[in-house]
Amino acid sequence: MRFVLASASPARLTTLRRAGLDPEVIVSGVDEDGVTAPTTGELVGRLADLKAQAVATTIAGAALVLGCDSLLELDGEPVGKPGTAQAAVERWRRLRGRSGVLHTGHRLIDTGAGTSTGHTAATVVHFADASDAEIERYCASGEPESVAGAFTIDGLGGWFIDRVDGDPHTVVGVSLPALRRMLHELGHQLVDLGYPAR
Repeated sequence: MRFVLASASPARLTTLRRAGLDPEVIVSGVDEDGVTAPTTGELVGRLADLKAQAVATTIAGAALVLGCDSLLELDGEPVGKPGTAQAAVERWRRLRGRSGVLHTGHRLIDTGAGTSTGHTAATVVHFADASDAEIERYCASGEPESVAGAFTIDGLGGWFIDRVDGDPHTVVGVSLPALRRMLHELGHQLVDLGYPAR
């Protein structure tokens, strides 16, 4: 069955490929700036839904379309992508030695059946007490500028994550256990998507 990832995230694509799937990528183009919700968990769920819906409407025939969105919650507020190295440095000065909750929303749409399901996963991330020099060098790499919360767990930022409480794939941007459950809810299995891809 055709499987489409409605995301430009290279980390999500790499995670799915390493886990034995090879999705087609169609970027949704959804403008995230004007979207609001009462909680960070609801916000990522709403954004994942909008992304999946935007791509699903462009597809002819049957496909499974996965939309995802991730945000870090710190002090009860959503924290997105910093956008610049300086903003990333400021963000990391707030993060170091603390914990935050990384929320990832998922929406899976079966365009053939006209059905969908969603799930929001949350994982607590404990940040190392990184030094100013480490923060500045990490942020100068460019990596934290375009990722939720200004960090990665599977790249250069992995040195500064002491531990996570929950599914580590959620932190990368797509929860494999959640996706498997969502497939089952819609009457599909991993093998329907060509798992494991060769």
